[in-house]
Amino acid sequence: MSKIFTIIGVVLVVLVGGVVFFSQDSSPLKATVGIGQMLASDTTGYTRATGPVPIRFPEDHGAHPDFKLEWWYYTGNLMTAEGRRFGYQFTIFRNALAPPDEPEMAMQSSWRTKQLYFAHLTVSDLQEKEFYAFERHSRGAAGLAGAEAAPFRVWVEDWQVSQVGENMPPMRIEAAEGQIAIDFSMEAVKPVVLQGESGYSIKGLGYGNASYYYSFTRLQTQGTLSVGNESFTVEGFSWMDREWSTSLLSENQVGWDWFSIQLDDGRDIMFAIVRNESPEIPSYVFGTLVDAQGMKRSLTSEEVQLEVLDTWESDKGGVYPSRWRMQITDIGLDLYIEPFMNDQELDVAVRYWEGAVQVNGNARGKEVAGSGYVELTGYDQAALMFTD
Repeated sequence: MSKIFTIIGVVLVVLVGGVVFFSQDSSPLKATVGIGQMLASDTTGYTRATGPVPIRFPEDHGAHPDFKLEWWYYTGNLMTAEGRRFGYQFTIFRNALAPPDEPEMAMQSSWRTKQLYFAHLTVSDLQEKEFYAFERHSRGAAGLAGAEAAPFRVWVEDWQVSQVGENMPPMRIEAAEGQIAIDFSMEAVKPVVLQGESGYSIKGLGYGNASYYYSFTRLQTQGTLSVGNESFTVEGFSWMDREWSTSLLSENQVGWDWFSIQLDDGRDIMFAIVRNESPEIPSYVFGTLVDAQGMKRSLTSEEVQLEVLDTWESDKGGVYPSRWRMQITDIGLDLYIEPFMNDQELDVAVRYWEGAVQVNGNARGKEVAGSGYVELTGYDQAALMFTD
């Protein structure tokens, strides 16, 4: 689903005379600002997602500065030849600090920019039950951060995803911080999936509360992953989500539960629930099933039943769902979804949970298994001020 943290730029930067100044280290500001508040931004002067438009390649792999925000989002479950498992997340966000048509100051500088880029890098060491998370941010100027369509490259300093060869995909991810490093190559097993209506994905009621959204739901991935002094050769599958928008949540929406699932029978599932502040107001639900050949069909709230079976309480105060039963009755899928480990909570500018999950169940009476990633936002709203 939408991977959105639009106003993180506001809490990371100060605009002085049209020049962006902020820290460039990867030690994040810690915050527990509610996701709904972070998305309550002024949309004046930006393009809105209001209906289907042609999704164009390679152009739409690059930046869309007329929209307020966008992201390039990768998650994956990988394994060594000996069976040691890891999960990872690598995301780069672009957040516009001013509309594209806002007048520029007369003074010019290579450091001036209207664009903030920031990135999240996590590794879940599932054997050792260790979770590593880092955040990095930089201005979209002076070569420090940016996004290019052809050849494809998006980067924040030396964290980057880039095209390999004449087309995209294949891609390569390279990032390192602290005790962890990843260097993966990725090749698409299935064609690109245009989510929603031909890539137009509505997130709730209200004008323009939508995104343009496509996915590569199954990327064959291999490379090296390092934790501490150990380096591992790993392979498995990744999932890429690509979205751009200006606004997504309605006033009463507080967060979402987003699932990406890759089953061992070749099918992939994206499913999301955008939750409302009041339980009396129905949540907004949408999803997609991609078969083994890459054919897509939409999923509705009537077709999918999702039941929370357990919760996990973070030592930082949030209480998150931690086990689910998902049933898609008309195709006979009955799945149980559970984190490989509970503590996969990112304590960055917006605190949220995103982690590797295992899947078991049956498909029309036959056993089926798989893995995936789940993202949970809006569950940690106890404190609304920054902490050290």
